[in-house]
This record gives sequence, structure tokens and C-alpha cells, in this order.
Amino acid sequence: MESFTGKMAVVTGGGAGIGRELVVQLAAEGCSVAACDLDEAGLAGTAERAAKAAPGGGEVRVTTHRCDVSDEAQVTRFRDEVVERHRTGHINLLFNNAGIGGGASFFTSSRAEWERTFSVCWGGVYNCTRAFMPLLVASDEGWLVNTSSVNGFWAAGPGMPMSAYSAAKFAVKGFSEAMLTDLRINAPHVQVALVMPGHVGTEIVINSRRIHGHPDPDDMTAAELAEARERAAVVAGVPADRLSDAEVRAAVKSMGEWFRDRAPLSAADAATVILDGVRAGTWRILVGDDARALDAAMRADPLDLYRPDSPTLAAVFPDMRPREE
Repeated sequence: MESFTGKMAVVTGGGAGIGRELVVQLAAEGCSVAACDLDEAGLAGTAERAAKAAPGGGEVRVTTHRCDVSDEAQVTRFRDEVVERHRTGHINLLFNNAGIGGGASFFTSSRAEWERTFSVCWGGVYNCTRAFMPLLVASDEGWLVNTSSVNGFWAAGPGMPMSAYSAAKFAVKGFSEAMLTDLRINAPHVQVALVMPGHVGTEIVINSRRIHGHPDPDDMTAAELAEARERAAVVAGVPADRLSDAEVRAAVKSMGEWFRDRAPLSAADAATVILDGVRAGTWRILVGDDARALDAAMRADPLDLYRPDSPTLAAVFPDMRPREE
């Protein structure tokens, strides 16, 4: 797809981060977009930016829709709204971008959080692909763009488990690769792209806490403080009994801010990499130097990245912990 001008796109998770930047950049290139998210205020901000970026003439239409992608009924309603509001019987691009973190440990995380994370990160891709595939097939040229992660080939985080997120992202990767053959046989005018970002500067850590119903750090209960204290001890290597409640609250807050502010790649730059990959016809899009380094390391020595003293991880993530200015 050499040009997005005059095309119709659907973007999930469009209220912030990479999803927001995809909407804005697509609109700037003359593409109409339907964006969904749970954050209606975030969607409003996206729509405002997209309207300013779009060329004049009113040919580009950007709509926003509240939708929980893990809920099939809501996704079906979202699809019907897209058809109605854009007066279209087809779409050209489906960006399955929505995702959340959480459910890090199969042992210590709650079952509800584990399953919620999995249902958004994998179930959202499945539900939206089921709902929108007929509209992609109805186009003369279509792209299914699924966002996995480096955690789709490396099932861990630096010094921490990431079981729900990794399991979901592995599912997205496997599904996308399987669709290469499925689409080639059954809908050859529709292509698939698998996106695997590394560390990108978004508010996923902050937003995931909110989606899972966790309180702001200042309002954490004694039980939540105890759990966070143990987690901080594992990640930062600080004995749990040395961390005061105030230090734990500060660490929880700074982790989300650090992930957003200290990333090597911005959400806008990540969106550009993704769109350039689609334009070039690339089915496997690695986003960021860290993603490329981890991909190469996993292929060279799959065991190395799971060793706690891995020199590769130390090189790729030299400064994973929040620090004082």
C-alpha cells in the first residue's frame, strides 16, 4: 500500500500512545480513520489532533468510538458504527493496536488481572479481526496490522515475569504468521503485518493500573503496598524490609513515568516505523533498536535471554530502573 490517501482505517487503542499517533499520521496523509478506546477523553484529544493534521477539504473523516475490545458484543457494535458513520462497506486497514499490561506472575497476580490482560491483548486482536475481516476482504486492497511485542518472542521482562502479557503477545505473533498462508489462499488481496515494538514511550504502565482498577499510589492499601514492596525488591534488588510505605508509593509512581519518559523511541516515531513498514509491504516490523537487538539475540542463543545474568540483557537494557535526576 504505497499511499494511504483516500483509504479507510480502523485503529484500536486510539486514545493514547502508538494508537493515537497512528490516527494522527494516517489522517495527515488523507486517510479516514475510525478509532476506538475505553478512554473517551483520550479519544477526544486524538480526534482534535487528527482534525488539525488532516488536509483541508473535508474528505478525511475521523470518528471515535468507546469500545472494550475484549468484549465481542462491543466490538460488533463498533464495527456497525464504523459502517454507519463512514457510510462504507469496506475498510483498507485494521490496526489491532490496543493492549494493556498486568498479570505479570501466574503465581502472585490475581486471576482476574491475568485473564483481563490476556483477553485485551489477545482477545482484542481475535474479536476485531473476526468482526472487520469481511470489510477488509470487501476492499480492493487491505492490510491486517497486528501489534505483538518483543514479548511475543521473548517471554519475560528484565528481572521480572510477564506471563499474561507474553502469552497474549505470543498468540498474536502465531496468529499473524498463520494468516500469511491463510490470506494468501483465501484473500490474496489482503496482507498481514506483524508489529513487534520494543520499549516505546507510552503511558501503558500508568493506564494499565487504572484499567485493572488499582488505586493511585497515594491511595494504595496495606495489602497493595506489601505486594508492591515485594515486587520492587525483586526488580530493584532492594530488600523489602528496607522500603518504607512512602518509598514504595514513590517507586510505583516513578515506574510508570520512567517507562513513558525514558524510552529510546517515541510513540510518534514508532507509528512512523509501522506505517513505513506497511507502505513497503513488510510483513514483520521490528520497532526500535532494542527490538532488533533482542530478535537477533533470541535467534542466536534462545537460552541467553532467560539467564538472570545475561550479558545481552545488560547491554540492551543498561538502565531499566527508575533513578533520581
